Amino acid sequence: MMDETDNSNGQVFLVNGQTVVSSLEGNETIELPNTNDENDNNSDSGISPNDSEVEALISNGTVVRSRKTKLSSVFDDDAEKWYIVGSQVFLPFMIAGCGMVAAGLVLERVKELSVFKEITEIYILVPALLGLKGNLEMTLASRLSTQANIGNMDKKSELKSMIVGNIVLTQLQAIIVGFLAALVSLAMGWVPQGNFNIRHALVLCSSSVSTASIASLVLGGIMIGVIVGSHKCKINPDNIATPIAASLGDLTTLAVLAGIGGFLFKIIDNYTWLPIMITVIFLILTPVWIVISYRNAYVKDVLIHGWSPVIAAMFISSVGGLILDFAVQTLRGVAVFQPVMNGVGGNLVAVHASRLSTALHQHGKPGEFKDTSHYYAAKICPNPYKVFLSNQNNASTTRVLLLMAIPGHLVFVSIIWRSAADHHAFSFIFVLLYLLAALIQVAILLYIAQWMVAFAWRHERDPDNVCIPYLTAIGDLLGTALLTCVFLLLP
Repeated sequence: MMDETDNSNGQVFLVNGQTVVSSLEGNETIELPNTNDENDNNSDSGISPNDSEVEALISNGTVVRSRKTKLSSVFDDDAEKWYIVGSQVFLPFMIAGCGMVAAGLVLERVKELSVFKEITEIYILVPALLGLKGNLEMTLASRLSTQANIGNMDKKSELKSMIVGNIVLTQLQAIIVGFLAALVSLAMGWVPQGNFNIRHALVLCSSSVSTASIASLVLGGIMIGVIVGSHKCKINPDNIATPIAASLGDLTTLAVLAGIGGFLFKIIDNYTWLPIMITVIFLILTPVWIVISYRNAYVKDVLIHGWSPVIAAMFISSVGGLILDFAVQTLRGVAVFQPVMNGVGGNLVAVHASRLSTALHQHGKPGEFKDTSHYYAAKICPNPYKVFLSNQNNASTTRVLLLMAIPGHLVFVSIIWRSAADHHAFSFIFVLLYLLAALIQVAILLYIAQWMVAFAWRHERDPDNVCIPYLTAIGDLLGTALLTCVFLLLP
């Protein structure tokens, strides 16, 4: 809002498009005429007619009135109190959790389908596809939330370009990463078994690519609507967008995977060409999506530099898939809790990473640290005390997100218990171990996020595009491993 330039006779300030010269020796303040059209300045700065006025104190004691956007003050990380964050996050978080509970119940049912019994590699694919949903849609949510909070969604032409570019980019990433996830699942299943089934490979590849593309298109549209709507309603999208991204994500992905996979498995003997054609069509479309994304200024950088996080995250989630494959076949009841455990951790850390990234974007460009963001700037792993227990507003938000996992998981476990009352695992010991595992998972993720966002920013990378894929994938791996340990420890 105010730029300062020192000269030999005084100081020159640019306040809301007006040049103000202040003498160092006297109290005289002169406002020079504005050479630009007033409307143009307001449009470029993103200031609306309803912006509130603030006072800027010049070094000689002169007070100059300036205008500050309400958007910046509402979404400033230091100004947004923990109870505001908690109130905005809690409802979307609970809605998202109910979606994950439904996904767990669906996974418990679909594992009885012939395609899940015959093609066991599909269990390796499940965390990768569910993680892909998180990687793409939560990254999309974080990216668009930042654009909303810095004012780039106020122009309709810019908003349209932003929406088209991001939808096309997520389609491209979904197709390629979905195809790679299927290949990795086949490799991980083939190596220990020593036999390769071409029919299984065709079903797995076509199902994975189709599921990734359809789920990405549906969820991407929902996310854009939520972010644009919350921005217009003056609600911080960082607090609600990423949980809502998961509210239908796991359920939609599992349902599409089970539907398409089951259908292709039934007709593979008579219509072998169909899964081949499906896979080929999706792969042929990728050059078209590449060209459109490259020509879009909002996603060009992500197209060039955003592949390593989602691909690395896919490999990490696939390792969690190996654990899930073992757990489902040896431990009764793991499947119903897997989407809940992984999803809750992924949602909470995505909110945290999105807020940290937005706070940094509001104070500069990647690579720049300013005094207002000093607590993000630790060059080594941050002090756990400062992350969770300090008096800084950022730490209070971290505590809110961590403690939110307790009532959330209690509600979700209760819903699962009522929906699967004959389940043998429900007991006081199980709930205690389950909550302990959930808190360990979320605490580790929040701590890693604090370090990772600052690390990416310091290396001049946009945390919106880099951090969430890694964090959600680590959450999948930790959640599946800890959940398996809980079931192994049960008497």
